[in-house]
Amino acid sequence: MMVRLVRFGLGEGKGEVAKGLAGDLVPAIAARPGCQSVICFGDDDEGEYGLFVVWDTQENADAAASVIRPKLEQHLQGNITSPPDARLFDVLGHAP
Repeated sequence: MMVRLVRFGLGEGKGEVAKGLAGDLVPAIAARPGCQSVICFGDDDEGEYGLFVVWDTQENADAAASVIRPKLEQHLQGNITSPPDARLFDVLGHAP
């Protein structure tokens, strides 16, 4: 099991941009093979947002990234204060 954590800055007052991103990307990610859970999160006051995705395998996580990353870039274009930082981690423990 793997977790992909993606963090990015949109700046203050960009909550509607983040909600549009979430409305588009969350269902697209959830529909990818191997996705077990996806959460879009953020702090409107700080302008920091991100995605947290649980994958069954690294192969499925990597395959999804090649499809989802361009969609993320489209949403971020002209809106970011800090570029996305995407990292993939092994899950060391899990509880439902």
